[in-house]
Amino acid sequence: MRYNKIRKMDISNGPGVRVSIFTQGCAFNCKNCFNPETHDFTLGNEFTKETADKIMDLCDKDYIEGLSILGGEPMHPKNIEGTTKLAKAFKEKYPNKSLWVWSGFNFEKDLKDKEVMKYVDVLVDGQYVDALRNPTLKWKGSSNQRVIDVKASEKGSETILFD
Repeated sequence: MRYNKIRKMDISNGPGVRVSIFTQGCAFNCKNCFNPETHDFTLGNEFTKETADKIMDLCDKDYIEGLSILGGEPMHPKNIEGTTKLAKAFKEKYPNKSLWVWSGFNFEKDLKDKEVMKYVDVLVDGQYVDALRNPTLKWKGSSNQRVIDVKASEKGSETILFD
């Protein structure tokens, strides 16, 4: 897996102050994506054990509410293994901090049965659709996207949205 950047104190990608990592590589190439520099799988930086250790150290601060994993596309086949390892390590070390992930893939169709979902608290799913852009939406860019409470959704047969 490759990554584009790490934000040490992010207040726009989930609740509270968070650490965010933007994975490198996305095949969706949504029109007017807010992060087109993350689309090329060959750019960015190699994600290493040192990178993971750095993220864990950054998350160790009391004021950090959680970790956000965005992209690019963290759930793309080229990235999902690295995303899963990072998510697992994060939740093992910080079980009381939240893990948020953004993906253009659909929760029910593509992601629900993936190992990574065992560690994700909230998933923002669905590709960004420029014609449905709405800057007033919280944590998503277009109205077709959903903010899903993964833990609540696992308990039943329906998908529960996060408030």
